[in-house]
Amino acid sequence: MPEQTAVDELEEAPHAEVFEERSPRTVRLQLDAGEAVPPHQHPGHDIVLYGIEGSIDLRLDDDSYGIDPGDAVRFSGEREISPKAVDDATALVVFAPSE
Repeated sequence: MPEQTAVDELEEAPHAEVFEERSPRTVRLQLDAGEAVPPHQHPGHDIVLYGIEGSIDLRLDDDSYGIDPGDAVRFSGEREISPKAVDDATALVVFAPSE
């Protein structure tokens, strides 16, 4: 039977685990306007970030990308990542083990 979750009903912030089974790990990221996650890495993973609402300035190493609702970006967890909310924002983040 598939595992199903109502993402908009998750209460933890800024990170909420979407599924009990964590392979691949799926997190709902919710940031208030101006809030940022400090630069960090996720070695050994490929990451997909999908914008649900609001806008996020996604820093990857020395580059910056604007993520709006409906945008999806995929990148290596070896890169240094730091998302910052331009306005109140929600995104879904999937961490898949690198092959």
